[in-house]
Amino acid sequence: MTYDIFLISYIFMTSLSDLRVIDIATLFAGPSAAMLLGDFGADVIKIEHPRRGDPSRGHGAAVEGVGLWWKSLSRNKRTAAVDLSQAEGQEILRRLAERSDVLIENFRPGTLERWGLAPDDLLEINPRLVVARMTGFGQFGPMSGRPGFGTLAEAMSGFAAMTGEPDGPPTLPPLALADGIAGMAMSYAVMVALHNRERTGRGQIIDMAIIEPILAILGPQMTAYQALGVVPKRTGNRSTSNAPRNTYRSRDGRWLAVSTSAQSIAERVVTLVGRPDLVEQPWFASGAGRVAHVDELDEAIASWIGQRDAAEVIAEFEAAQAAVAPVYDVTDIATDPQYAALGTFVELPDEELGSVTVQNVPFRMSETPGAVRWPGRRLGHDTDEVLTELDYTTERIAALKESGVVA
Repeated sequence: MTYDIFLISYIFMTSLSDLRVIDIATLFAGPSAAMLLGDFGADVIKIEHPRRGDPSRGHGAAVEGVGLWWKSLSRNKRTAAVDLSQAEGQEILRRLAERSDVLIENFRPGTLERWGLAPDDLLEINPRLVVARMTGFGQFGPMSGRPGFGTLAEAMSGFAAMTGEPDGPPTLPPLALADGIAGMAMSYAVMVALHNRERTGRGQIIDMAIIEPILAILGPQMTAYQALGVVPKRTGNRSTSNAPRNTYRSRDGRWLAVSTSAQSIAERVVTLVGRPDLVEQPWFASGAGRVAHVDELDEAIASWIGQRDAAEVIAEFEAAQAAVAPVYDVTDIATDPQYAALGTFVELPDEELGSVTVQNVPFRMSETPGAVRWPGRRLGHDTDEVLTELDYTTERIAALKESGVVA
């Protein structure tokens, strides 16, 4: 199937093509939520400052000044450059809000209100609008007015405190982890609000603090603390709930990750590495028991793997139906047959770079599949088109450009 034919078939299968989303958020969390909605056909209009653009354009690797992170983060979005701090720019947003289903923003609390764009005012214009507010610390509380980024959420959630080697410092992830988690959570919250709108006819305001969604994936740390006083400690690649779980180096220098979350897998692993006697130990019957004997387990597995090349280890683990995976870098991901089979990445034509490879929609649906239709566009690429849809004349658009309200 050619790419053009694919797009035609996609139009008839997509599930969110009747939705319009305004993305006035910057950097990662809010734009990630809008990206996921756009993957399934929502008409996402990305609003950027006419002169500065979204800061994510300047993050990460670039080709001749064209940011590559932007290409993925702003895929499937139309881009219009509007200065929301000016009265005429605010009027443009009001017109958009009147004709849209969702607005995603991440300004500090009080900013939209100062511009006369308070969510309650927008809901008066369009009672069906869902206003998704994404900030570091939420709309209220003692820290609500502070600048907040995913890094601070990774620190305050307990993630950094439990990440790293036992004798090392707290470790932050080398990526926008909390932002990505919050973006996925917000896309879910938006769909919940839209589903409720189908029953009530009313939109609503969503208040999400980036410090909260990451807590949801860290397990019952607060539950255990309140019940038992447990404070999670750094354990490196080991787990506090299950063993063996670690990375081990093969004879040819490759790192391999082993997981034994299921009892049956733990039994297969120790049998494979020549220690079936461990299965008979009373402590082996539970994850907690195995954690108490993790040094013995790690020594056995590390010794066995260290005497073999990675390919042999993987083959023997596969034959034993035990869980192992090589530790990949991006060069391995690019040639991995499983990712290729899943279609995890897609190469798209791009007006600035010729072509660009981005990650595909992160899951597959049998009836309403999503698709990446185009990568992030130039600043103001769709400004004229968007304003024309709002009934602005060619002359008026030219005047707004001359005054710097739009670009």
